[in-house]
Amino acid sequence: MLNIVVCDDEKEQRRLLRRLISGFMDLRGLDYTFYEFNSGEDLLADYRSDSADLIFLDIEMRAMNGMETARLLRRKNSGAVLVFITAYDDYVFQGYDVRALSYILKPYSAQKIKEILDQALKILDDQGDDIYIVETKGGVYKLFLKDVYYFMSDKRKVIAVTKGGKFEFYQRLSEVKAKLPAYFVRCHRRYLLNINQVSAIEGEGAKVGDELVPISRGQYQVVMIAFAKAMLS
Repeated sequence: MLNIVVCDDEKEQRRLLRRLISGFMDLRGLDYTFYEFNSGEDLLADYRSDSADLIFLDIEMRAMNGMETARLLRRKNSGAVLVFITAYDDYVFQGYDVRALSYILKPYSAQKIKEILDQALKILDDQGDDIYIVETKGGVYKLFLKDVYYFMSDKRKVIAVTKGGKFEFYQRLSEVKAKLPAYFVRCHRRYLLNINQVSAIEGEGAKVGDELVPISRGQYQVVMIAFAKAMLS
């Protein structure tokens, strides 16, 4: 199921874009759900890391504009594919600092939307192996593994520590490990470490963000080898 968000303060523009996107998605036979918002504030208030796969975001909105909304979305650990909507091409170069895929000019071109959807669907398909789904008390979340620092076991719970915050869920750490790519290394009986997020090995710990994750004596050599390979790749 693909979650598609359209955020525009003009209802008619949302309706037109939704109709065009729906037509192309239906032709592909893909399952999708639409979410509509009329302001950046409403989108941010409702947003969770699993809320959107593809976001169409109007730049010229009242109050908070689309560019500021996009920056705040990225801080929330959003790995969604982002496409800007605008009536002016002056904004095209501003999208790079929020990793926007592209932009659509108003009035909409059906061919342009088709091209962007093709690109977005390919990106999302390539991301599939780097996503981990967790179920917490607050809901079901989609974690982008490249943004996960480490998984830590705490009795019967596992805590995923990511760039966007912490997520607690009930599972065995060994079950988590079985579903992760090779760049997650067991550095301790209670920790699974994303070796790509390690900036240094200091004493008996791995520096990840502002934290020092412990490395057990038995796993020290394994972590050092993985760290060396990550630096060379």
